[in-house]
Amino acid sequence: MKSLTEVNQELIKEIGSYKTPKIALETGEIIELYDGIALVSGLPNAKYGETVLAPLGIRGLVIDLQEDKIGVLIFGEYEKLKIGDRITLTSEIAAIPVSKKILGRVVDPLGVPLDGLGPIPHEKDMEIERIAPGIIYRKSVSVPLQSGIKAIDGLIPIGRGQRELIIGDRSTGKTTVAIDTILNQANENVICVYVAIGQKESTIAQIQNLLAEKGAFSYTVVVAASASAPASLQYIAPYAGTAIAEFFMEQGRDVLIVYDDLSKHAWAYRQISLILKRPAGREAYPGDVFYLHSRLLERSCRLDDQHGGGSITALPIVETQEGDISAYIPTNIISITDGQIFLEKELFNAGMRPAINVGASVSRVGSSAQIKAMKQVAGKLKGELAQYRELAAFSQFASDLDEETKRILNRGAHMYELLKQGKNEPLSVDKQVAIIWLGTNGYTESIALSEVRRFEWEFISLLNAEKSKLLAAIKEKREITPEIDKELKAFAADFIKIFSKKENEPETPQKQN
Repeated sequence: MKSLTEVNQELIKEIGSYKTPKIALETGEIIELYDGIALVSGLPNAKYGETVLAPLGIRGLVIDLQEDKIGVLIFGEYEKLKIGDRITLTSEIAAIPVSKKILGRVVDPLGVPLDGLGPIPHEKDMEIERIAPGIIYRKSVSVPLQSGIKAIDGLIPIGRGQRELIIGDRSTGKTTVAIDTILNQANENVICVYVAIGQKESTIAQIQNLLAEKGAFSYTVVVAASASAPASLQYIAPYAGTAIAEFFMEQGRDVLIVYDDLSKHAWAYRQISLILKRPAGREAYPGDVFYLHSRLLERSCRLDDQHGGGSITALPIVETQEGDISAYIPTNIISITDGQIFLEKELFNAGMRPAINVGASVSRVGSSAQIKAMKQVAGKLKGELAQYRELAAFSQFASDLDEETKRILNRGAHMYELLKQGKNEPLSVDKQVAIIWLGTNGYTESIALSEVRRFEWEFISLLNAEKSKLLAAIKEKREITPEIDKELKAFAADFIKIFSKKENEPETPQKQN
């Protein structure tokens, strides 16, 4: 009779030599083929979001589950497929290969390099669709994400982990605001992901060149699904970009992601849904178009310290028609995000850059995403500018204005002029604070309106040259102390005398040849 030890040893030996029988991969047949979408029969065990393999190495994604067939998004050259081709399930959820080496690269939504710089080392597969972190994993938004734009950092502050919508008509500077924010992260230790959805390839190339010229490409990833890409790639592009952002967030990094733009993303999804014969609702969009963007934007958050402390800040861009923010897609995304920056065509045409409508723009995080110094100088600014715009509209019909109204109009006009900013010229927060301090303390009101921009430029240049320690003190202490305020006032008073003297000097006549 065998002992218990011998029996155990034999059992272990038998278990170790047991070979699992190979399970045949499940395959189905294409029964209908449309513009980048295949309807496949014979795959009852397919899962939503699972990747499939078609002939010629073409990959796809299960997007629709019906009783007798499934809908598959085809990535790549779908024209080479035909009815009757076999589709194989891979039992893998759609993912994008990511590593730290992806920084400075341009990739498509599948992670394939588009910049001709060779393959990217593979470190981890990040699922394209993931459930957003729960509320217990999150932390309140309180750390500023400096955009480098005076009008935003002063009036509509953005915090790390926030979702701030950039909305406006075509050609009002939406992409410029987003790109300037990326450029400003050079010294902020923030990783940036720019997702181009349905943009012209020439536009994507221009943005790539600009980022490279400004030295911003070293901390930026570009995910490109251009206008010539199939609707399937445009559809998954923002999810792939978010997966890349989550890879860095899990390492405790702060990430900024720009979706340019979600209007075209909704168009791609509408195209897919209509081909799949899903019921069309308002503006022909399917009923789940709200869920399309809510499950995407919910993934942007700030994690608490126990879960790494990383964050994803989202800047989705949406295009409006004739300033109509009450259209279907704009209202959907406004309700999902934590505020919006509204760029107005009329302001843009009037020469305001950036053309931000202060009254219609809002940040639901508010001053909790501002340093104390910015709160001190810009606290009452938004209310004053709103009052100015109201009075400016009323004063067009008034022939006689009292002195107080004239003072408010003059102050508001000068403040608006001071908030103007050149393209691709983001400013550090200490310089922004100094400039806004200049306006809110009334130092520009005696200057001719046409000279305010020059006054601002010369003031900040001289301050940077002669009082760099003062700017450093604002940045370090993050507040305007009585000592800093006193020193700023003395410098501003001296500067105004010099500037006024130059302004009043007669021009030197030029020699005639």
